Amino acid sequence: MGYPDTFEGFMVESQDNWTEFTKKEFKPKKFQERDIDVEIECCGVCGSDVHTINKGWGEAPMPLCVGHEVIGKAIKVGDKVTTVKVGDRVGVGAQIWACLECKPCQMDNENYCPHKIDTYGAPYPEDMGGVIAQGGYASHIRAHEYFTFKIPDSIPSVEAAPMMCAGLTVYSPLYRAGTGPGKKVAIVGVGGLGHFAVMFAAAMGAEVYVLSHSPDKKDDALKLGAKEFISTQDKDWDKPWAFTFDFMLNTADATHKFDLTAYLGTLNINGEMHHVGLPDEALPPIKAQMFAPNGCKMGGSHIGNRPEMFKMLKLVEEKKLKPMINPIEISEAGCKKAVESVRNNEVRYRHTLVGFDKVFKR
Repeated sequence: MGYPDTFEGFMVESQDNWTEFTKKEFKPKKFQERDIDVEIECCGVCGSDVHTINKGWGEAPMPLCVGHEVIGKAIKVGDKVTTVKVGDRVGVGAQIWACLECKPCQMDNENYCPHKIDTYGAPYPEDMGGVIAQGGYASHIRAHEYFTFKIPDSIPSVEAAPMMCAGLTVYSPLYRAGTGPGKKVAIVGVGGLGHFAVMFAAAMGAEVYVLSHSPDKKDDALKLGAKEFISTQDKDWDKPWAFTFDFMLNTADATHKFDLTAYLGTLNINGEMHHVGLPDEALPPIKAQMFAPNGCKMGGSHIGNRPEMFKMLKLVEEKKLKPMINPIEISEAGCKKAVESVRNNEVRYRHTLVGFDKVFKR
């Protein structure tokens, strides 16, 4: 049938064969008055995509088209859309709908809306079509205007794409923690999330320290703005840094292997270890006594809100920040290569799928 009745995407048919992608048509949600149709130009490859399709986070509805770091052109807007017009270059991240009426939504915390719909793998209610949301390894995406963001002209699409999830996921907690001059911030892990976190925290004016078990990433960490690189492979690495960090952002995917006492001990009085890396494994055992020596705490967060997205994009634009991106041509083989690379921790530091016009014959 084709657009607008159906979209086309690279879909995984089974979580048991999670690296096998097939190009096929799928039915989008019902088009409503605040919806925007986006013709996709490129899409970032997120760790969430891999955790979802390989069963790391549990069962997912199949077949499924993943991808929630979408950049493209608005080609149709609903009658009540006021923030985007046809022809605008826009982005869509990891959330595609919220009620915008509940307590969290009214407090600019729509990312915690109990009725939220994720960009892929989530069921739409019957009045929206009753379909499963499908993501951005596709020809088009249909999104509510509140979760569709105009992209500044100065940010290339291939770089803007991973900011839609990875960028916002680290910017939001950094912003809410008051990151800026006078603050000492530790970033745990230099990967897709972590490289954004180092770059943003430094651009916000904080003194940035990287904690990593990969010494070969030291040069990149310093280029991104870190003041110090601390190798957590070293014996007693934590001892010289006791009571140092005001805020610690953990972006790593291996927290289950951590000696949490060592990490928590580097926090200043009432400092926080904040988790945005969401590994398949559970956290190590925790005792309440672990928080007593410095009155520290642990927390986590889920992406960010609409105002924070625009604050992040403004920071990137004003500071001329350049993430480290590896483009991959979208295809069955390209999708397979991308997700395997992310799963094997081989990418430095983010993949963006490109070449959509060619593949979807525009």
